[in-house]
Amino acid sequence: MAVIPEDDTTLSSLRPGDVRPELLAPAGDMDCARAAVANGADAIYFGLDRFNARLRANNFTLASLPELMRFLHVHGVKGYVTMNTLIFTSELADALAYLGHLNAAGVDGVIVQDIGLARCLTEWRRQDPAMKLELHASTQMTLTSTEGLEFASGFLDLKQAVLARELSLKEIEQCVRHTDIPLEVFVHGALCVAYSGQCLTSESLGQRSANRGECAQACRLPYTLVVDGKPVPLGERRYLLSPNDLCALDRIPELVRMGVRSYKIEGRLKSPEYVAAATAAYRKALDAACAGIPVKEMVTAHDRYALQMVFSRGFSTGWLDGTDHPRLTHGRHGKKRGAYAGVIVDSGRGWLDLSPEGDVPLAPGDGFVIDAGEDRNEEQGGRIWKVQRNRLFFHGKASSIDWSRVKPGQKLWKTDDPVLNAKLKKMRDHLPEAAVPLHLACAGSAGEPLTVSCPEYGCSVQSVQPLQTAEKRPLTSEVLEQQLGRLGGTGFRLASCECRLPEGLMLPLSILNQTRRALVEQIQAARQKKEAASRRLPAPFLLPELPPPAAVPALPPHLSVLCRRPEQIPAALDAGADAVYLDFEDLRDYAAGVQAVRRHGKSVPVFLATPRIQKTSEAGYFKLMERAEADGVLIRNLGAAQYFRHSALRRIGDFSLNVANPCSAAILKEQGNLEFLTISYDLNAGQVADLLRAAPPEWFELTLHQHMPMFHMEHCVFCTFLSDGANYKNCGRPCERYHVQLRDRVGQHHPLLADAGCRNTLFNGRAQTGAGFFRDFRRLGLSRFRLELLDDSPDKVRLLVSRYRELLDGSRTAARLIRELDVAEQLGTTEGTLRPG
Repeated sequence: MAVIPEDDTTLSSLRPGDVRPELLAPAGDMDCARAAVANGADAIYFGLDRFNARLRANNFTLASLPELMRFLHVHGVKGYVTMNTLIFTSELADALAYLGHLNAAGVDGVIVQDIGLARCLTEWRRQDPAMKLELHASTQMTLTSTEGLEFASGFLDLKQAVLARELSLKEIEQCVRHTDIPLEVFVHGALCVAYSGQCLTSESLGQRSANRGECAQACRLPYTLVVDGKPVPLGERRYLLSPNDLCALDRIPELVRMGVRSYKIEGRLKSPEYVAAATAAYRKALDAACAGIPVKEMVTAHDRYALQMVFSRGFSTGWLDGTDHPRLTHGRHGKKRGAYAGVIVDSGRGWLDLSPEGDVPLAPGDGFVIDAGEDRNEEQGGRIWKVQRNRLFFHGKASSIDWSRVKPGQKLWKTDDPVLNAKLKKMRDHLPEAAVPLHLACAGSAGEPLTVSCPEYGCSVQSVQPLQTAEKRPLTSEVLEQQLGRLGGTGFRLASCECRLPEGLMLPLSILNQTRRALVEQIQAARQKKEAASRRLPAPFLLPELPPPAAVPALPPHLSVLCRRPEQIPAALDAGADAVYLDFEDLRDYAAGVQAVRRHGKSVPVFLATPRIQKTSEAGYFKLMERAEADGVLIRNLGAAQYFRHSALRRIGDFSLNVANPCSAAILKEQGNLEFLTISYDLNAGQVADLLRAAPPEWFELTLHQHMPMFHMEHCVFCTFLSDGANYKNCGRPCERYHVQLRDRVGQHHPLLADAGCRNTLFNGRAQTGAGFFRDFRRLGLSRFRLELLDDSPDKVRLLVSRYRELLDGSRTAARLIRELDVAEQLGTTEGTLRPG
């Protein structure tokens, strides 16, 4: 990829072939698209009514797509469609047909999560020149390292890739320097607490998969911290998993310097006013950085204030400046706050006195909320009626504030600014000059119609009235240019107008305007015809043939057991495990774990789980695992797939690779040299069955019993709320001393564990079993099944493993097993994500 030189960040320094940085704005509807274009976006991204990760947005449709793309292209703006969800087996044909229609509508590119769909598009582009869609890797693909990028680029023709939001500036630069793929980085908006593509919370708790566009935003809810069985009082800090929003305005120069290609604003669920304010601010910041001007000279205090008002939970630079857990996720609120106005110093019925902080303007009609450190659902707020210096008055009848609850020391946040909103609404109406120039010619004579032609498009129209001899105001070149140049909102601009008329002729201006409109309609139709010829529906893509599934189960059932504690190993082996997977927090304990398996009399293979996330600086984890001398590795990320692809160790793909269809399975198995893969946890029983019918069952393993790993996050709850530190260097490692759970609103306790990279995983407190579907899966040829332990005692391990061993061997029914597990498990069991929808 062409990179901006380190010693000069101005656009004038770019060499021929270098790529101008792209400002990429969100659009949930047409008003948002107009706001993005009017305020300087180079491209927008948006979803349709299927296959996109923001199904709650208004979104566009296939029918409205051609009009949208014409609007974008005449203003020189690109349009990318998000297909950033997993694709189930039964949906592959529809998803491919969707790609064909997107191509025909003139879409510039698609942002894809599913590796199988991405591979199909890569092959389609190679086979058919008519398929012109660019392939962009979604942040849902969880690209976090140079190794992961190298693996993906080995079999995908990526034109752009979105890096995970959890990377620091240093880590982003490492990726830029070691790949030719143009890279995209989020610079503004809401931050998910979990790694994108790795959040199973909505799926686990409510069958609303975040990998399918149905995120329920469980991270924005209050939780109680429970340590060693006792609730920890944290005062107003209840939102333990809700990060501040990202605002990287002041980091744009550094990102430009290192060569980041695309600067992405989050917010397809946000308002047109949000899109206008964010796009305008980042247009200024990006232009300033490219011109070598300090951002603060172009981005004003009012620009920053507007960003706070349109939507803010409080701003930070996210992970860009490195790890500082308390700064990013302080836990005080999970909803929009707006701008902090100051502290209440006194109050009475209908008024309050404020000690202002900052320069937040307050005016009648402004919205506000009083921050008393209470449950955010019980907060009081409303609108200001009158302002006298630092005293605010509130309408007696219209205000519902309980003034007995308003106390000195409480904070006031401004949540709405009607004047600003009106200004931002107008900002989407001022579209930039259209990108398509028109060269027109005018001809005619007295008594004949005026002929206005556009030779470039072969278009010509005549006036409905003939030209006449002028008595007062003849048609001059200037008059023709003025009237024919009135092309606002059409997508065209008048570049030249050749006047071939004799002097002294006239035509009513209303007729001239009518003629102009008729010509524009002709030109638009000609352009559409020309575009349709260049962007046609490509020939259908034929899915690759896979080896035929086995007709009957050829292998006896195989039970793997994943152990998270060393003391679980002997119990699992004694109870009948056929293979052991180790998943320890401290990878240095792997060698001892391998030896514990070896010491057992039964010859059982042992596999080591990689961390679920790997950054470029963390390849040392893989070397440590190699030295443990296990039989194989459980691959949990694309970086690990790249690192171990030619290793002598056996390799198994885990659930976090998101295998949801046979195309994903085939390409990951081939490129990663994997023996088999774990079926994605996003699939229910029917979707698992579809996958087993479409691909050889011997390719797969299914987790039959587990506590679902819901949130997997860079955010460390242990460090933030159980230490005075900011990261692993100074937190004192409370994760090694305490047993921590988070209690949700319904009273369920969810265990929290840290891993080698100090990343946290929150597990569902209730175990999930697929025992009721076991016989159906066996009939479809599946032979490999897994049981995942959490913090179970050795006695509990023996019970669980022995009962599943009996289920697999046919000596225990599923119904009996489930009854016994309901007694053994503190919260009982559920069919969870396998339950048919």
